[in-house]
Amino acid sequence: MMNTVKLASELAKRFPDKNEFFPKTVTAVARELGIKDSESYRFTTSQPKVRRGLYNLEAQLLPFRKAETESPQMSGGVTSVVNDEVFVPEADPTYVPWGHFKDAESIIRSGIFYPTYVAGLSGNGKTFMIEQACARLGREFVRVQITPETDEDDLIGGFRLVNGETVFNKGPVIKAMEKGAILLIDEIDRGSNKIMCLQGVMEGKPVLIKKTGQMVKPAKGFNVFATANTKGKGSEDGRFVAATIIDEAFLERFTITMEQPYPTLATERKILMKHMEKFGKVDKEFAENLVTWSETIRKTFEDDGVDEVISTRRLCHIVQSFSIFNDKMKSIELCISRFDADTKEAFLDLYTKVDSGVETPVETSNEESPF
Repeated sequence: MMNTVKLASELAKRFPDKNEFFPKTVTAVARELGIKDSESYRFTTSQPKVRRGLYNLEAQLLPFRKAETESPQMSGGVTSVVNDEVFVPEADPTYVPWGHFKDAESIIRSGIFYPTYVAGLSGNGKTFMIEQACARLGREFVRVQITPETDEDDLIGGFRLVNGETVFNKGPVIKAMEKGAILLIDEIDRGSNKIMCLQGVMEGKPVLIKKTGQMVKPAKGFNVFATANTKGKGSEDGRFVAATIIDEAFLERFTITMEQPYPTLATERKILMKHMEKFGKVDKEFAENLVTWSETIRKTFEDDGVDEVISTRRLCHIVQSFSIFNDKMKSIELCISRFDADTKEAFLDLYTKVDSGVETPVETSNEESPF
């Protein structure tokens, strides 16, 4: 009985707006609490069945749900408000685990504070990987998007005027610490030296909120992941002009760095097929031609033959466009129109060589193709 109460309480805390659960989700949480799989399964399946494999646990979770919008008075009479920004991501059916996914999953499952830096080119699934690892493990997740303007007020928190009273609004970093959640600092190399306010956070130790005098101790399970297009040393080739040089002392606080490449042909093919299924427009041959096309471009890019590359994200955009326009070349053209005219034309021309069943809709350039 005690275990089921403990499990219901934890589920209510982690999933504040969710009532319907699959047994595997409940089991994942139960394992973290040291509860046997058989006990968590009985707890789940004894509740009303919504459909095959899905159960409604609302009656069990309701007693533990409290809509807390204010915390007690802080020192100096300052009230602190908390918004519900911490959540467990939904598992995306189109996600295909690859690259460092298993490593990220192992780190998160361990519950150890292990700051991890994930670097790689744009559009190769860095952020999505961490999010989906949290989804599969039922872990709470907070994503912070970094910009040049991001400062301590945005990250740690600041004062706000609510109903005529000055209150302290806790930032996403503090919320993640208190919840024992996974904090994802996205595009960390886009920030200024103002992100140095996270130095203490990166040590996994209690942090003093200077504006209120409150000492915040990170709850068990709290960890930090950061994603970036560079390794914090700036972009030498100018591809990521907004990327800044991150202070060495800050970078040293990351235990490891994962270098995320683009997926293999086989993995990328699976990703495109899942997206085609999602959008109701399955064309296996088109998926095969797209991954062959993108692979050729990437190899040419690595050899300095072209200045642009086709990311996995862009291939997914092409698949989505194809489901709307039902025209391969139009879908490709629309999705690569952000490139300069010569690059766009060369990419389109290359695709016609990969897929003999289509013709390029643009005029042939006088310049020699790099392919």
